[in-house]
Amino acid sequence: MTRRLLLLLTALICLLVVLGLGWNAARQEPPIRIGVLHSLTGTMAVSEKPLVDAVRLAVDEINANGGLLGRQVKMVVADGRSDPQVFAAEATRLIERERVSALFACWTSACRKAVKPVVESHNHLMFYPVQYEGLEQSPNLLYTGAAPNQQIVPGTRWAMQQFGKRVYLVGSDYVFPRTANLIIRDLVNAAAGEILAERYLPLGSAEVAAVVADIRRIHPDVVLNTINGDSNQSFIAALAQAGLAELPVVSFSMAESEMKTFGGARLARHYGVWNYFQSLPGEENRRFVAAWQTRFGAGAVTSDPVEATYAGVHLWAQAVRDARSPEPARVNPPLLRQSFNGPAGISAVDMATRHLWKTVRVGKVRADGQFEQVFASGAPLRPTPWPFYRTREAWQALQEGKTP
Repeated sequence: MTRRLLLLLTALICLLVVLGLGWNAARQEPPIRIGVLHSLTGTMAVSEKPLVDAVRLAVDEINANGGLLGRQVKMVVADGRSDPQVFAAEATRLIERERVSALFACWTSACRKAVKPVVESHNHLMFYPVQYEGLEQSPNLLYTGAAPNQQIVPGTRWAMQQFGKRVYLVGSDYVFPRTANLIIRDLVNAAAGEILAERYLPLGSAEVAAVVADIRRIHPDVVLNTINGDSNQSFIAALAQAGLAELPVVSFSMAESEMKTFGGARLARHYGVWNYFQSLPGEENRRFVAAWQTRFGAGAVTSDPVEATYAGVHLWAQAVRDARSPEPARVNPPLLRQSFNGPAGISAVDMATRHLWKTVRVGKVRADGQFEQVFASGAPLRPTPWPFYRTREAWQALQEGKTP
């Protein structure tokens, strides 16, 4: 073989290799993009930043197992800046410009209600991971947090049974606390209890002195707290400074990360009502917590919204495999048939309501900000987003300030 022929053969082989690489690159499918829309700044950032990490952990697990449909999953993260209008604008951008296949989004009900019409108008798909006031259902949302009968209702009943029926209500001034307190007021009245006061703080406000002075003057049997975000830090500090550390406080929107950051353990009788605690026993939860702390640091804490976010990503992934497509309209029908064995146990989608079956848990805050479970329902409860003692129309009229 002449030197010239050898050179020609070598060049031909190189050309074929290059063409082969190009062919494989051309055939390689682009990643499946998902939108992750949470507050990275503003009053809700402490609560919502861990939910971005929850999506990240689930995506890492999915990609490590080969991705979906032969494609990797890619997160497109956006900052809602604790502002409903920003959330709506970013949801529109993620759907229209970033072409995401699903949204994992929101903490506050104000932000969810701003994003909901965006998702519905695009016939898209959104996963909402936080306990909320209920009175809502959308064909384009999956609610992986608790409905009222899985948190607000049993938590209120438990609090009155344990501490008494003279109840003080304090919350942030927006949709969830005000609607939750409509439900709580019904429960207290039905139990022949008394609402001593109902006070609200602007979301993000640190001006808690007047409320705490009022609590000290009235001295209720229990405070039911629906404050959200970093206002809780000021509220807890003020209660402790006012000598009210022994007063029972039941919080509905403070999980492990908030308890740790805001010093929730400064109150000796502080409780949280959720469906998951990091401290739960069980192999699935131990594996989850270990993976979380390996990925994000030994001191990183999980929480109910973290677990609900993580479960939501896996439920979506299973539906994508069943649909053989990431297109929202094709994923939506099989999504309603999914269940996932996760850290909180089996997360099963209820087809009628698009919520998950949940076990109710009450935990007392420990010195380290974790929860010691003191009550749990015997079995997961079917979600009831519209409490049964009023019709859907009556609840809507009540929300709108009309006579039901």
